[in-house]
Amino acid sequence: MADDYDLPKGELMKGKRGVVTGVANHQSIAWGIASQLAAQGADLAFLHLPGMERRVEPLAASLGVKCVAPADVTDDDSMDAAFAAVAKTFGTIDFFVHAIAFANKDELKGSFVDNTTREGFLRALNISAFSFVDCARRASALMPNGGSIVTMTYLGAERAIPNYNTMGVAKAALEAAVRYAARDLGPREIRVNAISAGAMRTLSLAGISGGRGMLAQGRTMSAMKADTSMEGVAGAALWLLSDLGRSTTGEVVHVDAGFHIMGLPDDMGGGEG
Repeated sequence: MADDYDLPKGELMKGKRGVVTGVANHQSIAWGIASQLAAQGADLAFLHLPGMERRVEPLAASLGVKCVAPADVTDDDSMDAAFAAVAKTFGTIDFFVHAIAFANKDELKGSFVDNTTREGFLRALNISAFSFVDCARRASALMPNGGSIVTMTYLGAERAIPNYNTMGVAKAALEAAVRYAARDLGPREIRVNAISAGAMRTLSLAGISGGRGMLAQGRTMSAMKADTSMEGVAGAALWLLSDLGRSTTGEVVHVDAGFHIMGLPDDMGGGEG
C-alpha cells in the first residue's frame, strides 16, 4: 500500500522511530506522510480516533507499524494511555506528526460571523489547536535526544477563505502555537514546523461546503497550474522530520503549487499604475 504514491525509497529515516496521527484512509495526508516515512526506513506508531480501528489497522499492517492505539485528544486519560503505549513500544521517539483537526460541518459554510457558535468555536480550537500543544508536550517528553514535530495547516489561517470559517481561526491559533513551541523546545534540539498544504481530495475537504470548487480553483490560480500532490506534501514532511531539516524550526512551509503567492487571477489583468 505504500506504493499508492510515487514515493522514492531509501534509508533517510533508518533507525528513527516516531508517531503519526490522523490516518483515516488512503486519501488522508497523514497516510501519504506515513507511507513516505516507512519507505525511508522509519519505524512507526499510529494514534487514531477511537472507533477507527477497522480502517486504520489494515493500513498500519501494510506498513509494518509497530504500535496502533486509539487517542481521543479531548480526553486526558485516553491521551495518557496512547502515549504510554508508544513509550512501551519505542521507549523514545525521534519525530511526531500531528494531523488532527475538526470543526462542525454546519459552521463550515456561509457567514463566519452568523454561523459560528460558542460551543462550535471552542470545540474547533480544542481539537485543532490545543491538541497540538498537548501532543507537543507529551511527544517532547519522549525525545531526550532531540527530534522533530510537524503539524498540518492551510492557507485559511492567513487569509479569509470562503466557507473555511471557524477552521481558519483554529488553524491560525495552531500556527501561532507552532512558533511558541519552537521557541520553548528549541534548546532541547526539538524542531517544530507546520506544512500548509493546498486543497487535496481528503475527508477534511469533503466536509467543507464548496470543497470541490476549492480544488478546481486552486489548480487554476496556482503558479504551477497544477494540483497539490501527495508526493510533494510527503516530501516536505520527510525533509522537516529527517536530519535534512536540522536547522529549520518555527516555519510554516507552503506546499500548494504556488497558490499562496498569487494575487489576482490571470484573466483579471494587472491594471495600469
